[in-house]
Amino acid sequence: MPKPKKLYVCNACGGESLQHFGRCPNCGEWDTLVEQVVAAPAAINRRATAVAARNGSRSKTDAPQAVASLTFAQIHDHPRSRISSGYGELDRVLGGGIVPGSLVLIGGDPGIGKSTLLLQVANQLAQRHRTLYVCAEESGQQVKLRSQRLGIGLAELAEDAQPIHPKLLVDDSPRSEDADLYLLPEIDMQSIVRELESLRPQVAIIDSIQAIYDTEIASAPGSVSQVRECTSALMQVAKRDHITLFIVGHVTKEGAIAGPKVLEHLVDTVLYFEGDRFASHRLLRSVKNRFGATHELGVFEMADRGLEEVRNPSELFLGNRDEQSPGTATIVACEGTRPLVVELQALVSPTSYTSPRRSTTGLEYNRLLQILAVLEKRVGIPLSKLDAYVASSGGLNVAEPAADLGVAVAIAASFRDRVVDPETVVIGEVGLGGQIRPVSQMEPRLKEAAKLGFKRAIIPSSHGISIPGMEIVSVSRVVDAITAALVGSKS
Repeated sequence: MPKPKKLYVCNACGGESLQHFGRCPNCGEWDTLVEQVVAAPAAINRRATAVAARNGSRSKTDAPQAVASLTFAQIHDHPRSRISSGYGELDRVLGGGIVPGSLVLIGGDPGIGKSTLLLQVANQLAQRHRTLYVCAEESGQQVKLRSQRLGIGLAELAEDAQPIHPKLLVDDSPRSEDADLYLLPEIDMQSIVRELESLRPQVAIIDSIQAIYDTEIASAPGSVSQVRECTSALMQVAKRDHITLFIVGHVTKEGAIAGPKVLEHLVDTVLYFEGDRFASHRLLRSVKNRFGATHELGVFEMADRGLEEVRNPSELFLGNRDEQSPGTATIVACEGTRPLVVELQALVSPTSYTSPRRSTTGLEYNRLLQILAVLEKRVGIPLSKLDAYVASSGGLNVAEPAADLGVAVAIAASFRDRVVDPETVVIGEVGLGGQIRPVSQMEPRLKEAAKLGFKRAIIPSSHGISIPGMEIVSVSRVVDAITAALVGSKS
């Protein structure tokens, strides 16, 4: 019998090496090589033969097909290109709904609400589609306890019932005879695949991929080889039988999904759950989506009965407009296709150190340094000996350049100790020469601001846009924008 051999696999790129190095020879990352035991070739061949036999007995998909002859997957005898998850915020992030046969990877910090959201989604989907919830990290009794807290009660099993597939019923909503939500407490990969093939659900949830293991692979659950092979096996079943898979992934201390980077390449959509543990709101962000826009944002709020949708997230990231303080400016950021009105706060003060301090919350640090340099060089504000602190309201991470002008106006207002008109929004990108550059999706931004009652907008001069009921101030230089924002402001 061939002896298993050891390899060193990179957690970042999945590259393999026969020797251990401090730095991965493929991607150049440091301290990412992990020792793995590779299964014997005979075991791999047996597993590949078994998978090929199952695939061949089900359908033949290896032959070329004409594009015109392809049809959408059949959901309850009706061809559907997308199905609704029951939550508009999740449908928005997914690009308009769930695509049958797609793989969706959801990552986030521990306790952020990944399992809570998916259990609620499973309950909604079970009213219309057969749904399987694979709980690899909890027992059936633990899932039942969590479901009761969310208002979802597990039906009691009969004494002679098997400890598999107990149905979940809804307590708060009318009970439906076609509610098809099944629970499977299992960590063995072969058992999960067999249940997927026998039950044939429309939607399956795997919680989580790091807890599942394949007995044919001689390594611990959560290792690079286990995560890669288990995800690949699930992908084959999902694509062949048009099963939508939601996969929960753990994250590292840096915030990236644990395991090989190839995991994110295998799936169709990658979603990240973000949020401050001291705040109640949660942000669901799309970083990869083959069926919709990337960097789309969904907003939820953690309540006593689980996660609730936030219908108007702009109010969440907008401060109290009745109590304006110096150094505050309002911008309209775009996350995917959604415009969000966000309040920016800045504070500049004399430093007591040799080198002044710069700090950002929700904004890119290097972007702040660039704006400070432009303000000192092009506007003449002496900031080289002042501490500068900039933060976004509500903890939203604003990474797009359209927030540059708002940051510049907030810093200038703090330096002059002025209050910017609370009914004014500032949108624009600041160039190194002090010019104001145009940004994308200007009209949706202004319409969102007008809907919330803003009367004035300072935007780049290259945009020839008019919004009913809103005064448009077009500027071409950052000094002109600061003058327009501070003229008539209160000290």
